[in-house]
Amino acid sequence: MEITMEKFLDELNSGRTVVAGSELHLYMQKLSQEALKITAELNGGYHSEDEVRDLFSRLIGRPVDESFGLFPPFYTDCGKNLRIGKHVFINSGCRFQDQGGITLGDGVLIGHNVIMATLNHSEQPEERANLHPAPIHIGRNVWIGASATILPGVTIGDGAIVGAGAVVTRDVPENMIAAGVPAKILRPIK
Repeated sequence: MEITMEKFLDELNSGRTVVAGSELHLYMQKLSQEALKITAELNGGYHSEDEVRDLFSRLIGRPVDESFGLFPPFYTDCGKNLRIGKHVFINSGCRFQDQGGITLGDGVLIGHNVIMATLNHSEQPEERANLHPAPIHIGRNVWIGASATILPGVTIGDGAIVGAGAVVTRDVPENMIAAGVPAKILRPIK
């Protein structure tokens, strides 16, 4: 079976396990090399806003809206499973592991050094290299504070706020504030 980008994304978005050493896993490693090359260019010097958008569009394989903003450096080991809405801003130092899929709704603000991880490993030592993808969905007008970590399978509802340094292991309902390690719902937005 020949792996194409469409087949790759379909498999990862299905949530099925990616077996270490499989054709799919090898294709993932090939995409990682491409992402490393593009992010090295993005992070290697000053670029105008238009140049940043062009490089980011190459990274994700589709154009971002002219309202998209990013302050490098930015890191990902895939890029092809990112969906970015309008008026999204990503601050410097963020790391997105997007193989399992990351969707950022319109108006999302991402603070410095935020990590989004969509892959997990098997618990059993003999299967530990296998990967389990699970998507992250960030709703519209969400603000994620600096150095927060969002784990696989988490959905953050529209209008929510995630506090700086939070580790989000569970869904955050819309218009709620969550913070802490692990993150807990603190209160609704007033």
